[in-house]
Amino acid sequence: MSGKATSLSQLALQKFKRNFWGVFSFSFLVLCGLAAVFGYAIAPDDSRNANQMHISIHSKQPGFEVQMLHIPSGVVATQSKLTDFFFGKENTDTAVPINNYTITSSGITIEEYVEGNIQGMLREYPLTAFPLAQTPADIEKKYITTQKFLLGTDKYGRDLLSRMLVGMRISLSIGFVAVFISLLIGISLGAIAGYYGGKIDTLIMWLINVTWSIPTLLLVIAITLTLGKGYWQVFIAVGLTMWVEVARVVRGQVMGVKQLQFVTAARALGFSDFRIVLKHIIPNVLAPVIVISAANFAGAILIESGLSFLGIGAQPPTPSWGAMIKDHYSYIILGKAYLAVIPGLAIMSLVMAFMMMGNALRDALDVKG
Repeated sequence: MSGKATSLSQLALQKFKRNFWGVFSFSFLVLCGLAAVFGYAIAPDDSRNANQMHISIHSKQPGFEVQMLHIPSGVVATQSKLTDFFFGKENTDTAVPINNYTITSSGITIEEYVEGNIQGMLREYPLTAFPLAQTPADIEKKYITTQKFLLGTDKYGRDLLSRMLVGMRISLSIGFVAVFISLLIGISLGAIAGYYGGKIDTLIMWLINVTWSIPTLLLVIAITLTLGKGYWQVFIAVGLTMWVEVARVVRGQVMGVKQLQFVTAARALGFSDFRIVLKHIIPNVLAPVIVISAANFAGAILIESGLSFLGIGAQPPTPSWGAMIKDHYSYIILGKAYLAVIPGLAIMSLVMAFMMMGNALRDALDVKG
């Protein structure tokens, strides 16, 4: 029995490997997952939520470069390096975009960045404001850098690339949590309804049909408003609306599998209903559930983006791709469409990858193929 199962698994894996778009999508999703986990390590702005604002350089095009003067705050960081690595630094230092600067005998004089030919405000900082500088010349070496914004800046002057990398965590996290909740509820209710039938099946199917009749986005909004706005509230709300399809599929599969001989043999051996369902029936109905999970993953990302666009998803300053589109959709007619197009393309790419991987899994797990 186990040898046959192993061979079927190997056959499905071989079929999946032969599907170019399935393998490509899986590789793309792995890279996105790594980028989400190590987002702060690779993001140019590693502050918490990539939230360093520079209003003077707002809405700049991709590839924009500017010199930055970093002014220490004198506050000692209390976070561990591991926390900084995964959750960003509590950055209290000040970064000032500058047009040019002059080293003086007592410190540095800068001209703040202003777009165009207008002269920026002049400011002077003494040597004592820079703890690591022994001489005024050290200020130039240790506290002035040239920063390049590969994807430009948003309307608040924040690095768009860093916000995109950190915002990817929201999209992938909502998928994982929502799919986990939907599988937990859907498999449980579907297996109970399909195995016992009768009044229990009627009651569960009534609950499924009522939930199915309510528009998903409307139900998510209602649950979100009940639980309150926030990060985890959205995760729970989306998960509580995506279990219906899983339950329907599992119920139908269980109703067919419970008639097979190995289930009858398990009953004859005196196994409990819980053991029969958990160890004998559910493992044999997981193939379509896996395919549905991939589609639900994509659906969860779209729902979260829609909620963030409406302002009831992840709340600022937490970066979210949907919120980025909301903040910048008006820039499409102002000649800076990339501010809304970049997060839109990111959402589309992630959703398409999950859908193509789901199609590849469907083909690979199809025993008739």
